[in-house]
Amino acid sequence: MLSSNTSAVSGDANYIEDVFSTYLIKPAADFTNYSINNGIDLSTKGGMTWFKARDAAQNNLVYDTVRGSSSGSPNALITNGTQAQQTSFFDYVTPNTNGFTVNYLSGGGQLTNSGINYASWTFRKQPKFFDVVTYTGDGTDNRAISHSLGSTPGCYIVKRTEDTSSWAVYHRRLNGGTNPQNYFVTLNTANAQSLNTGYFGTAPTSTSFYVSGNVNANGSTYVVYLFAHDAGGFGLTGTDNVISCGSFTSTGSVLSVNLGYEPQWLLYKESASTGDWKLIDNMRGFQVDRSGATVQLNPNLSSAESALGLVGPTATGFTFDNGGSGVAYIYIAIRRGPMKVPTDATKVFTPNAWAGTGVPTIVPAGFPIDMVWIRNRSASGGIGGNGYDFDRLRGANCALVLNSTGAEDTSWGAGYDYLDNSTGFGVAAGAFFNNSGTNYIDWMFRRAPSFFDEVCYTGTGTNVQAQPHNLGVVPELMIIKKRSAVDSWFVGANLGASTYTRYLLNSTAAGVTTTYGSGSVDLGAQPTTTNFYLGTEARTNGSGSTYVAYLFATCAGVSKVGNYTGTGTTKQVDCGFAAGARFVLIKRTDSPGDWYVWDTARGIVSGNDPYLLLNSTAAEVTSTDYIDAYSAGFELSSTAPAALNASGGTYIFLAIA
Repeated sequence: MLSSNTSAVSGDANYIEDVFSTYLIKPAADFTNYSINNGIDLSTKGGMTWFKARDAAQNNLVYDTVRGSSSGSPNALITNGTQAQQTSFFDYVTPNTNGFTVNYLSGGGQLTNSGINYASWTFRKQPKFFDVVTYTGDGTDNRAISHSLGSTPGCYIVKRTEDTSSWAVYHRRLNGGTNPQNYFVTLNTANAQSLNTGYFGTAPTSTSFYVSGNVNANGSTYVVYLFAHDAGGFGLTGTDNVISCGSFTSTGSVLSVNLGYEPQWLLYKESASTGDWKLIDNMRGFQVDRSGATVQLNPNLSSAESALGLVGPTATGFTFDNGGSGVAYIYIAIRRGPMKVPTDATKVFTPNAWAGTGVPTIVPAGFPIDMVWIRNRSASGGIGGNGYDFDRLRGANCALVLNSTGAEDTSWGAGYDYLDNSTGFGVAAGAFFNNSGTNYIDWMFRRAPSFFDEVCYTGTGTNVQAQPHNLGVVPELMIIKKRSAVDSWFVGANLGASTYTRYLLNSTAAGVTTTYGSGSVDLGAQPTTTNFYLGTEARTNGSGSTYVAYLFATCAGVSKVGNYTGTGTTKQVDCGFAAGARFVLIKRTDSPGDWYVWDTARGIVSGNDPYLLLNSTAAEVTSTDYIDAYSAGFELSSTAPAALNASGGTYIFLAIA
C-alpha cells in the first residue's frame, strides 16, 4: 500500500516562499489553540511541519498531512528518539490553506505553552522540492517505491511509524558520493555513517527510491520525507534551484561553499565521523560574522538552541570554519526568499510611529523584516538623536549609526532590538528604543527582488572587485558602510554607463560625478543585474575591512529611485504609484543639502508634515508643510526650501508606496 498525494504541477511559476517557511511562534496563552498564517497551502497541497522549542528542552516534533493528525491520533514523530508515532497526549496539528492550526489536546501541551518560544519549519509538497510518501513493508530487499518529486532525490529520511526504530537517512554525498546508497546515517543520533546494504539497495531515480529489509519489515508502516537536489523548477523561467543536498570538507580555515543562491535554512552533519546534526535558519539567527549569534537546534537532541559560531551566509552560499581540517560534512540547504517581485509595498515596507511602553514590546510590520531604521523623534544631539540601523544579515545586536562615521557596534545585546520574530521586531522592557512615553519612528524593510537587497562582504583593496547580489535588477541606489572601522557612509546614484554620482549619507555635501574605476573611486564598474563592482577607495573596499551594502531599485507600483529638477513652486513627482508614497527620502545633488525623510506614519498630508534628517541628530520638525500627498507619488509645496525645491536645483529621491 503506497500513498503520496502530490497535486499536479500547475503551469504557474513556483517560488520558494510558496513551499517553505520558517515561522517563529510564542503562544499567547497556555493550552489554547492557535493558527499560524505562513502562506503555505498544506490542506490542498500537502506537506510536513517540524517543530522545536527554542528555549526549553523538548522533543523535535514532526507532523505531516499524509499520515494526518487529529484529536484521536496526533501522530507526532520525534526526531531525537526512536519512538513510534504518538497517538495520545501530544498536541495535534491540522493543515490550512495558508498554514496550520495547533490544537491543544491534553497534559502539559507540547506546542501550546505560552512560556516557551517555538520554531516551525513547513515544507509543502512540490515537484523538485519536497515529497512525503508512506508505504507498508513487505519484507523484500531492493523494493522500488514510487515518489512524485519529479527529480532524483538528494536526500530522504525514513521512519517506521507503528514501532520503535531509528530514523534512517540516505544522502547523495555519503561516502563522498561513491555508492551512497550502501551507507546510511541516523537522524536521531550523532553516529557516523555506516556501511549496510540492508537499507537502501539501488540508487534512487526521478520516479522511485529503493528500500531493503531494515526499512521494509513485513507489515510495518513507514513514512519517507524526500528532498530534491539542484533540480530547478522555480522562478519565472523554471530553472532556478531552491534546495541543495551537498557536501564539503573543512580546511582548517574559512571555507566558502557555493550554492548559487543565499540560503535561509541549513541542516548539516559530519558524515564520516561522530557529530550532532545542526539546524540553523535566518529567522532565529544566521549571520555573516560567525561570532556566536548564529544559533543552532539539533534534530538528534531535545536541548534548547545554542550559539554556533561556525557558519555564516553569503550572497551565493555560506562560509564555514570549525578550526579543524579534513572533516567531511553533508548538508541540505534551502534558498532564501521571497523570490517573487513584490506588487504590494505593504508586504515589504512599513513605517511605524509609536510611543515606548517600558515593557517588552513587539513592533508590528506584518511581515518578517530584514532591516529596520530607528529614530527617537523628540531627542536631539548625542546618542538620543542618532538614527540606528539594524538588520538580520549582520545580526540584530549589531548597530550602525546612520548619521555617524562610527564602526559597527556589536555590544548592544539582545534586549535592545531583536529580529527573531515573524511579524516585526521586539524591544525589551526599558530598552534604549522602548523608554516609556518616548516617541519613536521605525522604518522596516524586507528584502525582495527588484526592491531591496543587502550584501555583506570583505574588501580586497583591488580594482575591480565583483560582489554578487540578489536584487535581480541593476541597483539604482547603493548605500555602503564600512563595518569594521570608522568611515563615512557611501551613497551611489545615477549609475550610468560610465559615471555615477557619489554622496555621503552622514554629510550634507553635494553629489560628485565620478568615473568608474578611475583613480581612487568607490565603484570599479557599472553594476549589473547580478553583481556590483568596487574600486580602490577604502570607504567601500579597504583590504581586510568588512562592509554592508544596501541596494535599492525601482519596482513598479512599489518603489521609485529617481531624480527631479526643482521649480520653486508646487511640484508633483510621479512615481507610478496608485495611492501615493508612504516613505520619501530626498537629497539635493547640485549643492549641499540634508537627507530629508517623511512617512505616512507621522503624516504626509495637506497640512504640516513631520520630517527627520538622516544625516543629523536634530529632533523631528513638525511645524512645516514641505511635502503633500499625491496619488502617483508625492508633491513638493511652494514653501519648500532650496534644499528640496529650488528653481533649477537637482535632487535624488527614494520613494516607497
